Amino acid sequence: MDAQYEITVIIPTFNEEANIADIIEAVNSTLLANNIRGGILVVDDESRDKTIEIVQNLTLKYNNLKIIVRHEDHGLSQSVIEGFKQANSDIFIVIDADFSHPPMLIPLFYGEIKKGADVVIGSRYIHGGKIQQWPLKRRVLSLGATGLGRILFPEITDPVSGFFALRKEVISGVQLHPRGYKILMEVLGKGQWKSIVEIPFTFTDRQNGESKLTFCIISDYAKQILSLAEYSLTSRNNQIWNEWKKMAKFGFVGFSGVLVNVGFLYLFTEYLGLYYITASVVAIEIAILNNFFLNDYWTFDLKDEVNSFTQNRLKRFFSFQCVSIIGLITNIGILYTLTDFFGIYYLVSNLIGILIVFFWNYLVNRHTTWKLKTYSNYSLSKSMFVDTDSKQGTFVDTDSKQGMFVDIDSKQGMFADIDSKQGMFFDIDSKQGMFADIDFNENDKFNK
Repeated sequence: MDAQYEITVIIPTFNEEANIADIIEAVNSTLLANNIRGGILVVDDESRDKTIEIVQNLTLKYNNLKIIVRHEDHGLSQSVIEGFKQANSDIFIVIDADFSHPPMLIPLFYGEIKKGADVVIGSRYIHGGKIQQWPLKRRVLSLGATGLGRILFPEITDPVSGFFALRKEVISGVQLHPRGYKILMEVLGKGQWKSIVEIPFTFTDRQNGESKLTFCIISDYAKQILSLAEYSLTSRNNQIWNEWKKMAKFGFVGFSGVLVNVGFLYLFTEYLGLYYITASVVAIEIAILNNFFLNDYWTFDLKDEVNSFTQNRLKRFFSFQCVSIIGLITNIGILYTLTDFFGIYYLVSNLIGILIVFFWNYLVNRHTTWKLKTYSNYSLSKSMFVDTDSKQGTFVDTDSKQGMFVDIDSKQGMFADIDSKQGMFFDIDSKQGMFADIDFNENDKFNK
């Protein structure tokens, strides 16, 4: 890979002989079909099967393919970091070798980077994304890992995704020291970025081979969360630190709300003679108002970036009110369940409920009531369908009324633009294509 590429697709591998040839073929076909000058960099951790041999043989076929074999400090994250160092481009895209991540989305990732995004994340958890063929245990573990990650990055729906793209400058001069396999967390926690786009995709469990999820990997992930939290406290100039400050302010405001609630409950009951239940309802509402305005003006200071939803204070208050009421009901439910069914002392049960509801209130309000523009989701007018069995995919953009169909096995594809009534068919192997313009009744066949 001596040439300078527009992008480098980094594929970390360990014992992927069943998938590696197909994923390289799929990535290369996608790059060619979309006229992207891209390199493919396989970073291997001394596979004990034929992965290395297969890739080395394929380098004779593809001049944009390179393999690096690492002999120490093994691990997926370390492999990706080595790929960052060795890549010969200003844009990196990380993808798994087992077809869990659809290669057909690479052009969309690249397009969002070109539009100005610093990081593009393939998300399983925004509208349009999903997970297929996962047992319940893996789903629970994944949701737990994602939940922990969202404590640090509340507005990112899938901060533990392994499918992402970024600009080189995001990590330029940054010392990355990840634990386990969630390299994206390290990039988000230490990288220099301003704009993030999340694109929905369907995560499909590996087609061949075995999953590498182990207890050690889960343990390493927990350690990584703590490491990033510690880093944020010492550096105090990154995204996580800013989030911690907001969370601390949110907690302080919540505590002030408790004092307001108790104070007005006492005032209405003892001095105004209201029935204590009635007094409690009024006191709770006053506390909610107190918390809302303090959070609006102080915690989430909205002088800078706001979207159309947060510009309307009434809508923000309605959202905050709903979240607060749900949190209150949840707290009572946790208190009752832990005390009556598990025999936990009621004050301990109440404390557990308060902690759970605190994170619920913060995360939901951060994601809805006070959602900033720093993060943006991919337009829902764009949709992608990928069938990993047939290796076919379609992309549709209803805004521009354009669409594309790609078949990786045959290396053929079609593009259509409804407004201009134009379309194209291409065959990569034969380097032939056909262009059609319905308005002018012209059909031109061309050879590259």
